[in-house]
Amino acid sequence: MMLERTSLIERYRVEDRDTPMLRANFISSLDGAATENGRSGGLGNADDKLVFDTLRLLADVIVVGAGTVRVEGYTGVELSAEDVAWRADHGLSEQPPVAVVSAELDFDPAHPFFTQSVTRPILIVPASAPADRRKRLGEVADVLVCGEDSLDAPEMLTQLAARGLTQVLCEGGPHLFGSLVTVDCVDELCLTLSPKLEGGPAGRIARGGPQTTRDMQLVHAIPAGDMLFLRYRRIR
Repeated sequence: MMLERTSLIERYRVEDRDTPMLRANFISSLDGAATENGRSGGLGNADDKLVFDTLRLLADVIVVGAGTVRVEGYTGVELSAEDVAWRADHGLSEQPPVAVVSAELDFDPAHPFFTQSVTRPILIVPASAPADRRKRLGEVADVLVCGEDSLDAPEMLTQLAARGLTQVLCEGGPHLFGSLVTVDCVDELCLTLSPKLEGGPAGRIARGGPQTTRDMQLVHAIPAGDMLFLRYRRIR
């Protein structure tokens, strides 16, 4: 099956944009590895990139962990002119901001993530984050305090929704996703199954926290070549 953008937009469409929702997007090998040679990008292909871009198109804000910014080489998100026009036609902001969850804020304000962002980034931090770093990075990003010593995910979603950012897309990493699973904040998981066996030490898409079981319902399964694109929704 050949993937087509218009069809993908319909398949991943958000039915009620006024209701806050957290959707996660990950890729995994057939044996459960979240990365190839340390990065998730090695598991993907052009079809996965098309789904990846479609989910960004539909999001109000993209949330990632600090480690993902470093490992995956985030240098600011900029949608194509075509996607900007589509969002404008559908009443959305031109570009979704990126919110980075970080406890230590060990970023340089000159990092390309800040200097190359077309939309002012957001930093999600606990109250315990170093005050001097919060002040310094507050010059290049909006800082939201969510939690005391660690991330308070429900508070994060509440504060993002208060800014009109109700449709949240989490792109990793595994520790952030694991923390969201633990506190039962994941409404949807969009999972790409890559036709590879990795073996080795690669971790899962979710790590850390106590074991938590949450039943999910399959919304669709889209094959494209040997790739399989799954969309699961939580059972309420």
